[in-house]
This record gives sequence, structure tokens and C-alpha cells, in this order.
Amino acid sequence: MSQSVSNITQAVAGKSADELLEALDPEQRAVATALHGSVVVMAGAGTGKTRAITHRIAYGVRTGTYDPARVLAVTFTQRAAGEMRGRLAQLGTNGVQARTFHSAALRQARYFWPKVYGGELPPIIDRKFPLLTEAASRCRVRVDTPALRDLAGEVEWAKVSNVRPDDYAKLAPQSARALAAFDPATIARVFAAYEDVKLERGRIDLEDVLLCAVAILAEDERVAAEIRRQYRTFVVDEYQDVSPLQQSLLDLWLGGREDVCVVGDPAQTIYSWAGADPANLVHFAQRHPKAQVIKLVRDYRSTPQIVEVANKVLDAAGPSGLPGRVTLRSQRDPGLTPTYREYPDEVAEADAVARAVSRLQDAGTALRDIAILFRTNAQSENFEQALAERKIPAMLKGAERFFERAEIRQAAVLLRGQAKAGDSGGDLVDTVRAILGGAGWKPEPPSGAGAVRDRWESLAALVTMASDYKATHPEAGIVELVAELDRRASIQHAPLAEGVTLATLHAAKGLEWGCVFIVGAHEGTLPITYAQTPAQVEEERRLFYVGVTRAKGQLAVSWSTSRSPGGRASRGPTRFLDPIGVRTPRSGERDPSPRARTPRTERSDVPIPKCRVCGRGLTEPAARKLGRCEDCPSTMDQALYDALFEWRADKAAEESMPAFVIFTDATLTAIAEARPTDERELLRITGVGRTKAMKYGESVLNICTR
Repeated sequence: MSQSVSNITQAVAGKSADELLEALDPEQRAVATALHGSVVVMAGAGTGKTRAITHRIAYGVRTGTYDPARVLAVTFTQRAAGEMRGRLAQLGTNGVQARTFHSAALRQARYFWPKVYGGELPPIIDRKFPLLTEAASRCRVRVDTPALRDLAGEVEWAKVSNVRPDDYAKLAPQSARALAAFDPATIARVFAAYEDVKLERGRIDLEDVLLCAVAILAEDERVAAEIRRQYRTFVVDEYQDVSPLQQSLLDLWLGGREDVCVVGDPAQTIYSWAGADPANLVHFAQRHPKAQVIKLVRDYRSTPQIVEVANKVLDAAGPSGLPGRVTLRSQRDPGLTPTYREYPDEVAEADAVARAVSRLQDAGTALRDIAILFRTNAQSENFEQALAERKIPAMLKGAERFFERAEIRQAAVLLRGQAKAGDSGGDLVDTVRAILGGAGWKPEPPSGAGAVRDRWESLAALVTMASDYKATHPEAGIVELVAELDRRASIQHAPLAEGVTLATLHAAKGLEWGCVFIVGAHEGTLPITYAQTPAQVEEERRLFYVGVTRAKGQLAVSWSTSRSPGGRASRGPTRFLDPIGVRTPRSGERDPSPRARTPRTERSDVPIPKCRVCGRGLTEPAARKLGRCEDCPSTMDQALYDALFEWRADKAAEESMPAFVIFTDATLTAIAEARPTDERELLRITGVGRTKAMKYGESVLNICTR
């Protein structure tokens, strides 16, 4: 412990219990003094929730209400658990267990497993990839590192959501799980094989740690009683991120008791795709009717102008869209008005943001207090480049730099090979597109999320870069383009000291900066295109809210009307800016069209597809692809499906690509049910699209009509 922290600890230790409360506002004090029974704290962004709950524990210990050895505080990251322990130490409170869910579960499982089952707890695997690779091989599924990452994510989601391999194919689509690389049935087979391989090796994974702890507590009352004697009081931070499995563990720890305080913010639920279930927080008071409900609403982080934006963004969701949220009240003096800027293309947007950062630096703002936030990692390259050209150091948080990504390194090797072989003399952009086609790039983006989608976005950014370079250097060929790429890579790989933070909105959660730029805030990216259901769109709204509330003093939101310089201006600002009054670019410079005056959230001109069997609206992605409700009777021609399946296998072998890239199993099923006779009918089938119809339509129609 440093001398300064030690001095603080000694000073606090001399205070009485009531003096500990003097530094708290009324709502925080209500949390700190609510020492008995169940308590739920709805804590808005920047309202000092960690301060409130650590003072609650310290006050409980100082008054003799709590025995520190019998308090268990759990959160989700080692960083958050360490911060909690540090704050408790500063408050003179030692002996409290502050751990992550996994750490607490592992400690208990290792101690009790020999007593219940005999022998030591099975070893925990460091990484899922080796066992997943073997499982995929058993299922004859080809995988690479990005595909393994996707499969690992789905296995983790299934296990923390209490979804077994046998149920995955049915339950995953209901939860809007959709990967571009694999259909649900394939994931279910690999998941089952992975569990078999793990069992054969006598190993467990991190999710099994939670499952083991749950099993011990559920199956042995003596163990449950011992743990409940050990821990009398529980505190759960970031409760909106609790998964069904973690909730099961918490319920077993409690054993029907009510001594639990949960803290969270439903407006910051942005990890539903990883198994987080905000219903635990939102409905806590319904499950615990005697619970005290306390709302922390005083925002000490952001200025009133930024808080107003954050509140308006959430207000647009309505009370049913976000039950339990708080309306923030800034405690800071008024500051600068947030800005909203439109640019003609992404390059111009990045250049303008870099110039703004340079002005802030010249005015004395520390670079570490500036962040540029975006929705996807693929958006980082233009900003990396624009900052590097001005010699402004930048740190990319939570992802590899653009030119360090595996797909970009592979593409660079292919482009250099073409350059060494001699320029083809054709159109530069067409040449790049043809070369990148060998690295997996296609003109149309893949459906669904995951590594395949991320890879496509990175390669698409490289195609755009080539188009931009051609626009400024009309006579340039592949040799000149490769030299330009090498130049960009070299300046972005320079060693960095303190710098501007570049991060996705997801990676920014829990952090704060004096000045925040939210970039690329246009429809199609925010919300992301594969956010199809109302629930998914609302999670994107919350993601934007998280970005807004990272800013302490300055907030700038920007978007571009086209991707490339000279491109068609077809993009407008995100619908999440509608409640701010930013519905059309550069308001006042041109009259908004009738469509622009209609809030995008209405989208009354986009019909909901209907089931061709019962006529009901189709909301689930899998049902839309089939063209009917999943429980409606199938009209599939089995012989036709078999013929299509055989044709797809031959075509995949011919083109050296996975079969699902040509058509997924669901699309083949829809074709075999619809039995199209011409291109117009074929295009009505979800999953076909004009590009695939042009490439494969004639062959498919020949099979369907012969």
C-alpha cells in the first residue's frame, strides 16, 4: 500500500460511523444506511454507485451490523473487484471478500468438490480452441481462428444461459442468435462434440466452474448450509449483466434469505449477446416484494448539456422500452453544447475529427483525456490514419490495429504478390476486388454477426481505401497502391506513448474522458444492420447512450453521407438522434423531405413479411428465412431439397468455399418449399439476393423446374 493511501486509510479509520456518511449525497446515504433485507439500487451513469456500495459495506462493518468476514461482494471483472477492494481499504474496512463470480465459484468448487465427489476438481482448460478444433473435426466442419472464436462465443452463451446442446438449434433462433459462418444445427453438433471431448479429456472450462459450484450447492445440503453460514450478506455490482447461470448461483448462495444488495443500470445493458439478462435487475423488486428500491440520479461526471442528450436518447424508448431506468440530473456547472456534424464521406469525417483533436491538444487538453468511439472495429482505420498523418499518438483499445489484423495481413501478401508479378494494367479497384475475392471478400455483406462479418468489414474497408486512392491518383496501379499501404502501416505501427483512445462503444463501457467523439453514427452502422428485432435495436440505443455518457465535458457526434469520396450520399444520421432534433443532415441548409420528417423509428413503409401457411407476421430471423412460422407444417419437396443439397456440395467444392456461403440450409429449405419457376419468384426468398440470383439462379431454377 502506498504512503498516500496508507495516510488516507488511517485518517478514515479515525472517523465514526456517522462521519463516513458525510461525503455522500442523500441517495448514496440511503444506500449506505440500508443495511437489512434486500436492496436494489438503480444507479445511472456517473452517479457514484461504487462509492455508495463500498460506503454501505464500511458503514455496516463500522456499526457492528456486518462481520467483514461474512460479506461477499461480487462483480464481473478483476479490475472492478480490485477497485472495490481498494476503496474498502481506504475506508479502513478489511477482510471483506470482493471477487468476480468466477473467482468466488472456483474457490468454493475447489474446496468442496473433494468432499462431495472425491478427488480434485478437474483441471480448467486455458483456451477452448484446441478442444473446439477437435470437436469441429469430428463433425467434419472446417474452422479457422475467427470461426473458432465465434463457436467459443456461442458455447459460452449457451452454457451461461442454461441451454444444452440438444436444445441449442431450437432456442438460439428464439434469442436472435445468428452467425454468418454457421447455422444453428451445425453449432449444436459442434457444441455437443465439444462437451464429449472435454469429458473424455477430464477437463472443464470456465463456464463449467459456475456449473460445478451450482451442482455442489444444489445437490449437497451440507455444503449449501456451510456456505450460507460463511456468508450472511451479499452485494452484487453491475447486476444488469448477470446471466441465468450466475443468477442460479446467487439464489443458491442466498438460500431464500433476503440479505442482498444488487446494483445496476438497465440503460447500460449492452451484453445480451453474451448471456446478460437485464430482467434480473428490472424485476428484482417483484421477486423480492419487501426490497428497498433506491435510485441514484445525481450525475457527477457529465455536464448538464451532455446529460440532457443522454436523457432524451432514452426517453425515446418509452417506459415500456426501458423499465426501471433513471433520469439523470447533472451536478456539474454548464458546459459546451454537444455538436452534430455531417461529412460527405468517411475520409473527410476522420480528417475533421483529427483536426479537432489537434486543436484540443494545442489548447492544452491531454491526449489521454480524448476518445474516439465507433460501433465496429473496421471503422478505426481512417481515424488511425488521420491521426498518424498529424503525428498524434493513438491507442486502440480492445482490438488489433487495422494493419495488424490477420485478414489485412493476408490481403497485403496477396496484393504484394500481384505487384511483384507485374501490374495487370486493368482498373485498380477491379483488380483489388478480384485479389481480395481470394481472401474471402464478396460484394455483399454476410448476414448475421461474428468473425465472418468482422472479416468482411475489414476487407471492405480495404476496397474503399483502394477506391479513394484511385480517385486522388487516377494513373496509379497496384504497385503504387501497395507502396501507399506500406506507408500507412509503417506510420501507424510507430511506438506510442500517451495518446488518444480509439475504442468501440462496447469497449468504452466503464470508462470516461473529458472529450468524446462518437463517429460513424449513421443508419446501417448504428444501429448495426443485423439488429433486426425491436429488442436488438433497443440494445443498440443503449449502446449509443453508453457512448454519450462516457463524456465529461465535450461531446461531438458525427456521420458521413457516403463511404468513399465522390460516393452517392445515401446515409443519414442514426435514428437515435431523432429526439435531439437531428433528423436531417445540416438542419436548416435544405428542406427536409417528407420521409425525413417522419421519425425513423416508425418505418411504416417497411412491411412485415407474412407466413405463407398461416398468414401471421414473421419476426424471428429463422422464420423469415423459411418464409413461414417454424411450427407451421412444411411443404418441402424432399427430392428437390436433396437435389439442391447435392448441387450446392458440388458448387462448394468447385469454388473452394464452405457450402453455407453459397446458400444456408434454411435457404435451401425455403427454395424446396417455394419451388420457384422464375427469377422473380426466386428473389422473393430471403437469403437469395440479386447477386446470388445472378450467379446461381439459372442452375437453381433448372433444378426446380426439371
